[in-house]
Amino acid sequence: MRKIALVTGATAGFGKAIAVSLAKLNYDLILTGRNKERLNQVMQTIKNQYDVEIFPLIYDVRNYDECEKAFLSIPESLKQIDLLVNNAGLALEMEPIHTGSLEDWELMIDTNIKGLLYMTRLVTPGMVERKKGHIINLGSISSREVYVGGNVYCATKHAVLALSQGMRMDLIPYNIKVTQLSPGAAETNFSITRFHGDEEKAKKVYDGYTPLSAEDVANVVEYVVSLPEHVCINEIILTSTAQFNGIIHRDHKK
Repeated sequence: MRKIALVTGATAGFGKAIAVSLAKLNYDLILTGRNKERLNQVMQTIKNQYDVEIFPLIYDVRNYDECEKAFLSIPESLKQIDLLVNNAGLALEMEPIHTGSLEDWELMIDTNIKGLLYMTRLVTPGMVERKKGHIINLGSISSREVYVGGNVYCATKHAVLALSQGMRMDLIPYNIKVTQLSPGAAETNFSITRFHGDEEKAKKVYDGYTPLSAEDVANVVEYVVSLPEHVCINEIILTSTAQFNGIIHRDHKK
């Protein structure tokens, strides 16, 4: 019997790579995103390679009413969700606290914290009822480290770590696994989003070393979800060889 996974933020980066990896493991998929065209492209890519059912949800995780409406539209054949991947998230700019943009702050807080909470609140009652399930929260090395200019983003990822630990405590009586995956620097659309589309600025983040890729992170997800029922990975911190905590050694060439 196939399992069912819901992956938020599946239009690019980690979310897209994780969706592909789960399809390879024969998961049927519910994929969410705000951009319909990009989500359709991801779905087509997967369907060209794997015989799995895919259902798209186009909405904004920052809005609970939209989350609930989307969740209630999931067909009966996909309602018993085995795996929730809370991937949707972003960082914006690197301004010091006294000049930071309130708009950027609110977008990060609403996406990285509230969006994760909204989807978890909708999905977990079914898992509790069935006494079965797995939640993977995409954190960051910033869940444990703070760097210059990272203030609010790091705060949101610290919150994700606290929530992952709280979820683990709350859901342990119901045989539900909770895993936080905390990557270091990874070359995806992350920095382009952070710098509002400035590709030159984003490129400099990865100069002089080989960062993680989205596929590296997806490979770890594959490992975590393939473990025996009695084994739960609570947190994995992964970085490129050139990185330790906030330190990146930039003599590692691509």
